[in-house]
Amino acid sequence: MAESPLGWLFARGLVTLRQFDAGERLRSDWERAQLAPRITMAWDAAPISSQRGGASRGIDVSGTQIDAKRRFDEAIAHAGSGLADILWRVVCSGEGMREAETALGWPARAGKLVLTLALDRVADYYRIR
Repeated sequence: MAESPLGWLFARGLVTLRQFDAGERLRSDWERAQLAPRITMAWDAAPISSQRGGASRGIDVSGTQIDAKRRFDEAIAHAGSGLADILWRVVCSGEGMREAETALGWPARAGKLVLTLALDRVADYYRIR
C-alpha cells in the first residue's frame, strides 16, 4: 500500500478509506482495460488475413477489458475535467503529488485538495460508502 502515491497518502491519514478504495477501484479498472503504454515488444501473433484478400481480424479484446475501459471512462467523466488530470496522474500513472502538481503548473499543496474532491466523486460513481 505504501508503494503507491495513493497508499502513501492513505497511510498518513491524508485521504480517507473511502477515497483510497475509490482510487484503488479506478486503478484496477485502468489496469484491467490495459490502458497503460506498453514498454516492451508485443509478442502477440500478427493479424491474419484471408487468402482471398479479405480484411484481417482485429485485435481480440475480451469482454472484461471492454467493461473495465467503460467503467474507467465513466468514472473519469464523473470526476470532471478539472479534477481528472490530478486523479489520473496520482492514481493511475503513479506520480507523486509534488510531481503531479509541477506537471500541471499548480502551486504546492493544491493537488491534495483537488485529488480528494476527485476521489469523492469517483467513490460516488463506484457507490462506495
